Amino acid sequence: MKALAHYRSVYENELFNHVIPFWEKHSVDRRNGGFWNCLDRDGTRYDSKKFIWLNGRQTWMFSKLYTAVEQRPEWLEIARLGADFLRTHARRDDGRVYFSMTETGEPVHMQRKIFSECFWIMAMAGYSRASGDASAMGEAKELLEKVWKWSRDLAKVGRPVYAGDTPSQSLAIPMILLNLIEEVAGDDRETYRPEVEECIERMLLHVHEDEETVYETVAPDGSFIDSIEGRLLNPGHAIEAGWFLQHWAQYLKRDDLSRTAVNMVRWSYDRGWDREKGGIYYFLDSKGYSPTQLEWNMKLWWPHCEALYAHLLTYSITGNEQDRAAFEQVHEYTFSHFPDHKFGEWYGYLDRDARVTHRFKGGPYKGCFHVPRALLLCWKRMSE
Repeated sequence: MKALAHYRSVYENELFNHVIPFWEKHSVDRRNGGFWNCLDRDGTRYDSKKFIWLNGRQTWMFSKLYTAVEQRPEWLEIARLGADFLRTHARRDDGRVYFSMTETGEPVHMQRKIFSECFWIMAMAGYSRASGDASAMGEAKELLEKVWKWSRDLAKVGRPVYAGDTPSQSLAIPMILLNLIEEVAGDDRETYRPEVEECIERMLLHVHEDEETVYETVAPDGSFIDSIEGRLLNPGHAIEAGWFLQHWAQYLKRDDLSRTAVNMVRWSYDRGWDREKGGIYYFLDSKGYSPTQLEWNMKLWWPHCEALYAHLLTYSITGNEQDRAAFEQVHEYTFSHFPDHKFGEWYGYLDRDARVTHRFKGGPYKGCFHVPRALLLCWKRMSE
């Protein structure tokens, strides 16, 4: 097994020499503000639309680099360009945030979800800490209050409820809110303690210990739903939820939560790992039926990014060689197939045999977030 010092050097080099320079060079719109997201393998733009999930995430990412790594003026300027675009164009008067916009800030599409709002909040919280702009944090907290209310009734964001719908809840909402509160609260976490406890309670409904399974969708009481949606497993998502929960378990000094978070990561990785070809499946059916998602057996960049940090975090807590071996396994697969050192950044989409299916480095859902966040978190964890 290689020493952590070796991995630390690899992650530092990948982050600062191959990934961040790609986004600095190709994505920043210095005329209109914000970031272009649709970038081909070499960084050429193939669409000028700006996707707000990704603009929010990139604003947060460069803010984080400024506060957590080095106070480089160019990083703060990039974060400012993102924050200004988001504040000027992306949010409506009622608080709703668009999903996509033209490069000059004209609305293109609005989702009936709360995730554009979540990443807008994340961006403002990160930018406020980097810039010292207290008003940005005030805006983040104000919108967080609205998102919290909307999350309990998605009809408020335009999602209808039909008579035939099976009552259910999604893992995505409590996990993103738990992470969002961590970003907004900073050192003032006790202010949000009731909301944190509610998010944790809702997340734990998805963890079925008797089956060693984390379900994406469950009934409101946490019980299993025997349907396409109820059987759906998203291993990468469950792994990400595991490390979100572990952060709070460490803060709250809750050994029970820490053990659950460890199990979420281990179970989801073990179930999601393709033992024949390597890599993490995108989707699975808990009873072994063929998942209905056509891309179910593809290997995507972001589940592997989440697994890198989740295993490293888990190993740093447990000291268990099982967790270290899992980290090394996913590291070897990830670094053998996703990075592109000719043009920078990583490919996002591979088929089951690890062949690149989409050569672009940025698209409507892939931007400057999962790769640099995982590299930064791993690098800092190994530094500690």
